[in-house]
Amino acid sequence: MQAKVFEIAAMLNGTVEGNGNIVIDSICKIEEGKPNGLSFLSNPKYLSYIYETQAAAVLVNDDMIFDKVVSTTLIRVPDAYSAFTKILEIAQNKVHKTGVEQPSFIDTSAVLGSEVYVGAFAYIGANAKIGNNVKIYPQVYLGENVEIADNTIVYSGVKIYNDCKIGANVIIHASTVIGSDGFGHAPQTDGSYKKIPQIGNVIIEDRVEIGSNCSIDRATIGSTIIRKGVKLDNLIQIAHNAEIGENTVIAAQTGVSGSTKLGKQCKIGGQVGFKGHITIADGSSIGGQSGVTHEITEPNKEWFGLPVMEKRESFRISVLMAKLPELFKKVKVLEQLNETSHKSS
Repeated sequence: MQAKVFEIAAMLNGTVEGNGNIVIDSICKIEEGKPNGLSFLSNPKYLSYIYETQAAAVLVNDDMIFDKVVSTTLIRVPDAYSAFTKILEIAQNKVHKTGVEQPSFIDTSAVLGSEVYVGAFAYIGANAKIGNNVKIYPQVYLGENVEIADNTIVYSGVKIYNDCKIGANVIIHASTVIGSDGFGHAPQTDGSYKKIPQIGNVIIEDRVEIGSNCSIDRATIGSTIIRKGVKLDNLIQIAHNAEIGENTVIAAQTGVSGSTKLGKQCKIGGQVGFKGHITIADGSSIGGQSGVTHEITEPNKEWFGLPVMEKRESFRISVLMAKLPELFKKVKVLEQLNETSHKSS
């Protein structure tokens, strides 16, 4: 991007303190500021850098107060973090790919909207429906009857199996697999397992972002559903018939077992494991490496531990656990004193 400071401030409904005519041509960290670069400051941890940064301009909150002279130009906005996100979006969208690269395969029955990009070695199966401004990067596989709505981005190496439906403004990062078979195997009398056919699909609603190397399994029957606004980190497993509620965020290496339903606006830390066939209440916040083995019915609470319990209770138990070695020593001393007392009597 290239724009003057006052033009950027106008886009963000901000006000300028300093030279508004400086031309910005790059984006940088505040601690690695560059001449003609734009940065931002929202975390107080980085406050000291505002006095020494070489960035030409810095986005800051309206109410931020400085106790020293600031030489860089400031753009004051209601929320510096959100404003900087908007700038990054503008910078990211400067490349607008369209057209079909070769070699690639598009079945004659597939329907593509306008302004679509299809990268080399992509495969689009029979009866697929691709919306307007969809970007399909190289080596993507889209199976039969797959539907992708407008403005969605599917990055390289993504595999979307037959019959799955992807909403609008979705981002799917590299090597994620959507619609692979759920893990269903019926035990037999001879000790072997018979595969249970998985004939459902996966539905990804609008404004979802899915990280790289995730697996979202198709339902046995019906649908595995990722609701609107969900954000999934890398390396996440969502099992068959699970449902992730609207605007829920999940960090890396979490696994959600089959038929488990997470509510709206949940916050799930990394490496959390969910037992199958349970329901998690709206607004639940679950700390990293927790094991969720039972239903959570009370909304908007914090949870932690294995097995998971209310966060405060879990921390209290952790403190007590740390004292166990000392307690054990005291018990041993008491036992020895008791034995000595019995012998002397």
